[in-house]
Parts: sequence; C-alpha cells; structure tokens
Amino acid sequence: MSFDIEKLKTNKIEVEAPKRNLLPTLQDELPATPELPEIEAYGGSGFEPTGALDKEAMHTFVIATLKCIYDPEIPLNIVDLGLIYDVTVGDDAVVHVSMTLTAPGCPVAGEIVKEVADKVGLVPGVKHSHVEITWDPPWTQDRMSEEAMLELGLL
Repeated sequence: MSFDIEKLKTNKIEVEAPKRNLLPTLQDELPATPELPEIEAYGGSGFEPTGALDKEAMHTFVIATLKCIYDPEIPLNIVDLGLIYDVTVGDDAVVHVSMTLTAPGCPVAGEIVKEVADKVGLVPGVKHSHVEITWDPPWTQDRMSEEAMLELGLL
C-alpha cells in the first residue's frame, strides 16, 4: 500500500496503521501491582461526654480496649503485634486510631478495622472513634512487643 505523504498532510486524511504482530514484552507478562486498600471505620455513640474530659484516662482505657482485640490469624492482640501506630484523644472526645495490618492483602482487614472502631467507640466518654489504616511505614516484626515475640517463639 503506497501513500502520498503530501496529500495526507494537506487533506489530513487519517490512515489506519497496519497491525503488527508484536511479541509480548516482559512488562506485558508482569502482573499488575495491587493497590493497597484504603480502609477506615467510625464508631461511638455521638453523645457528648458528661463531666470533665480526662484525656489521659481515656487514652489508657482505649489502649486497654485495643489489647482485647486479637488478630484472627495470629493469636496476639493488635497492640502487642505492633499494629497500632497512634491513638489520639481530641478535646472534643473524638478518638483517632492510626493502625496498619500485617499484610495489605489481609482477608479480614475490614472486620478488624470495624471491630476497633466499634470497641473504641464503646469506651466511656468517647463521643466518636475514627480508625484509619496506614501503610507507611509498613509493618514488620520489629514492631512487635517482646512479649509477643516470646509468645510466638521468636526470641
């Protein structure tokens, strides 16, 4: 098939490029990188706490509550496992929990996050709880408590 280039330029004729049978490249064979799930959950009654807000005591109760939540695949609580990155109690009695999971593909990720939000929301004085998953920094075994490492026989 021959084309008149000048005619194509002036008349702006679009020509379908001939199809070529290309060999697959290494990039074509690689599986797509899975996107990390963005997970968050909310809990709490929404009621304003009565009386003075003792943020330090509330923080202590929240941590104690989190120690009662166990990873279903590893028989350890999520605090000793090192999944809790931060717990913040606001002046408005809203508790924010930043946490991670042992792996992005955790099949029970949504359930754990919801359980954390629900149970933190039941701590006396908590108006709302907000739990958010973060993947930065990624979880490693170094985040586990010494007690957890002993329990799993890693020490």
